[in-house]
Amino acid sequence: MTLPEVEALARAAHQDQTDKAGRPYAEHLRAVAEGVRARGGDDEQIAAAWLHDAVEDDKLSEQWLDEAALSRRTKDIVRAVTKRAGEPPEAYAARILATPGALLVKEADLAHNADPARLAVLDAATRTRLTEKYARMRALLGLKGESNGG
Repeated sequence: MTLPEVEALARAAHQDQTDKAGRPYAEHLRAVAEGVRARGGDDEQIAAAWLHDAVEDDKLSEQWLDEAALSRRTKDIVRAVTKRAGEPPEAYAARILATPGALLVKEADLAHNADPARLAVLDAATRTRLTEKYARMRALLGLKGESNGG
């Protein structure tokens, strides 16, 4: 699949979904893909960025991912960044770190999730909980600072 095809598929898969602030979910996917691009990611990583939440959010199935016309590396990155039910954060971080190319995608995802402008529209309790959650994951992944890639 080409990047425009992956983008169109991801946008269609998430078309009825909104983020915690009520914004169209495709805005988050675009921001993560652009964050990967800005950090020097390649086309396989950018494709994974567009698809990074598709399996986790049950928008696309594992079987679809297995059969998709995507590179093995893109599929591996999507699997690495897909949280599994009941999985400890340490195991999730270890899988990301063990998968070539996945850390950059997760870094861009965390940067957009932790964007103060996005968090500002949430209630204080949710904002605090998410800020702590994202900071902990950044620490587990060995990421420094809150770089959002511009």
